[in-house]
Amino acid sequence: MTRPAFKRILLKLSGEALMGEGEYGIDPLTVARMAEEVKAAKDTSLELCLVIGGGNIFRGMAGAAKGMDRAQADYMGMLATVMNALAMQNALEQLGVHTRVQSAIQMDAVCEPVIRRRAERHLEKGRIVIFAAGVGSPYFTTDSGAALRAAEMKCDALFKGTSVDGVYNADPKKDANAVRYDTLSYGRVLQDNLKVMDASAVALCRDNNIPIVVFSIREQGNLARVLKGDGTATIVQEEN
Repeated sequence: MTRPAFKRILLKLSGEALMGEGEYGIDPLTVARMAEEVKAAKDTSLELCLVIGGGNIFRGMAGAAKGMDRAQADYMGMLATVMNALAMQNALEQLGVHTRVQSAIQMDAVCEPVIRRRAERHLEKGRIVIFAAGVGSPYFTTDSGAALRAAEMKCDALFKGTSVDGVYNADPKKDANAVRYDTLSYGRVLQDNLKVMDASAVALCRDNNIPIVVFSIREQGNLARVLKGDGTATIVQEEN
């Protein structure tokens, strides 16, 4: 599948990807491996933003389902994303990659507030910007936060690293006959309720014409391959 060359992308990683083989929390070896993937992408002169979910530590919707106040649970989930962002920052900087963490919830002792023009300047200087705490408000997922930051930073594409190599018509882990799509339209994703990102995130990408590239982050070297057009992925974009 031929893909366009990108100058600036936003990479969205799930928090669960940081667990490794564990069932909870942050596995330092897994974070270090993922940091190497991110560094390899950065070394191609790509301008790179990151958003990392918080499901490995706390997921707001799961807390709400068990009786917690939804807004309170979502704020806890946002704090979990800050922890993941700091872990990734540490791993990247151990590899010599300069980074900045910007949080939508202000916490000056550990990271910067989200300031678009400051983030632009960091990217211009070759730093990776890791956006944390979602959009800073409850009732929005980190997918929506990723789509918002991708639009705000004028990214050429939103790359979503998952545990599978694209978008399927059924769960490939449960259905051996599931079929992977090479390309999809935003409308098809929304109409068929395909599990790419939540609907508000897909709609925001559609409205700003930001392609969504879904690929497996668990395969070593796969991010760099997908960026070159060699790896397996599904791209969601406007129909020609």
